[in-house]
Amino acid sequence: MAPIGTAPRQRSALQLTVLISGTGSNLRAILAAIDAGTCDATVRAVVSDRANAQGLSLASERSIPTAIVKLSDYENRSTWDAALAHTVASFDPDLVVLAGFMKIVGEHMLAAFEGRILNVHPALLPAFPGNDAPAQAIAANVRISGCTVHVVDGGVDTGPIVAQAAVRVLANDDAESLHARIQHAEHTLFPAVIHGIARGAIKLGARVSAASGTPSDERAVLLSPAVAPPNDKVP
Repeated sequence: MAPIGTAPRQRSALQLTVLISGTGSNLRAILAAIDAGTCDATVRAVVSDRANAQGLSLASERSIPTAIVKLSDYENRSTWDAALAHTVASFDPDLVVLAGFMKIVGEHMLAAFEGRILNVHPALLPAFPGNDAPAQAIAANVRISGCTVHVVDGGVDTGPIVAQAAVRVLANDDAESLHARIQHAEHTLFPAVIHGIARGAIKLGARVSAASGTPSDERAVLLSPAVAPPNDKVP
């Protein structure tokens, strides 16, 4: 499988396999952007670690192939991760998208899709990695939080940052209300990043950089949902 940034395959759009654990709200946002012509991608398959993930029904309604790889069906996390890598590889994706996937992928997934796994996290990394990021933001009494799209590596939310969107923390916010507004930002940012990769405007490699080929000195690109993405429809 050719890595991002090499000669494109003879395909009309970036091929995605999306991993979910729950409702699939980011999956729905990606599909809506594809339908609107603002995300040059195709969802080849949806894979979940939970048989009852609601997002699987969304995929089935659209005749998108699905697969379930439950941790409890395997002897340990390593064998589960190997099975997950095998399942995802069977769909031959250009990009693996973690859209509310609540498991940490391991060495088998990272080796199979090095530099080609994207995650969206509900905080402005490197602040508040791991679980319950909106609650962490509320506890820290910050005034700005947001979401981050990053490349997945062997750490917990430590991979190279692709893009971020800021969200104001209101005086009356709790973790739930803040998370709801962060998710709204995710639904704008994630499809925009995927579209940028599809169009060659974003290159995923040792460093995330712009399409000019000039290495970027900045690790993050701060985007506001109010101004991004541009209305760049697929012809």
